[in-house]
Amino acid sequence: MDKKIRNAVIAGNWKMNMTPSATKEFMKELAAKTKGKDACKIVLCVPAIDIPAAVESTKGTNITVGAENVHFEKSGAFTGEISSEMLCDAGAEYVIVGHSERRQYFAETDETVNLRAKAAIASGLMTIICVGENLHEREVGVTDDIIAKQTKIALSGIEKSDLSKIIIAYEPVWAIGTGKTATALQAEEVCKNIRDVVCALYDKDTAEKMSILYGGSMNDKNAAELLSMKDIDGGLIGGASLVADKFTAIIDAACNG
Repeated sequence: MDKKIRNAVIAGNWKMNMTPSATKEFMKELAAKTKGKDACKIVLCVPAIDIPAAVESTKGTNITVGAENVHFEKSGAFTGEISSEMLCDAGAEYVIVGHSERRQYFAETDETVNLRAKAAIASGLMTIICVGENLHEREVGVTDDIIAKQTKIALSGIEKSDLSKIIIAYEPVWAIGTGKTATALQAEEVCKNIRDVVCALYDKDTAEKMSILYGGSMNDKNAAELLSMKDIDGGLIGGASLVADKFTAIIDAACNG
């Protein structure tokens, strides 16, 4: 990553884990371990029910709280969904959209990811847009095509002035929750491809300023190598973000890289 141009971001995605009471304890532990580590942005995207506890527990710390999903409508008959206004009112500052598990299990599409991203940035939320290919797509050699398509549709209709509110996370679907990880060079190749797509859609300066994260099973053991790549500006961390020591080790790798 190039810290002279872009901000390093280490974002945790808790998925469906942690109760509000456990959230309070975890945040207290993590805050103590990350005090003074300000060379990268630390974000934890937590289940909606945990957001108030997370926000309260991180006041006065260098940890920022986000959500794991958002609906694209402001209100209405959408049982179980949460709007960007609700998230902002609860204190969230970030949100993830288009995670592969949302696409796989909850029928999200490239088009609805775009709608969610627009709703989020309109409310001022920093928006982490996830893109990624599955194993079959990688094996048949269409990774670049899939990533370009997802990125282009996700950013459709989004003005250049709003790109400062967007982070893109590359999540190879075959490496999420499987213990498999793309090699540093494989991850770098795709992250560079994403930056090239953004450059083509907008311009080089805009692309160079965008933070692009790697989200395929980054952990305390492989973080330093992945983060040494020019176009990998941080990580979207799953399982390791639930363990304070492991998450802190990844933060250290980002701060010291």
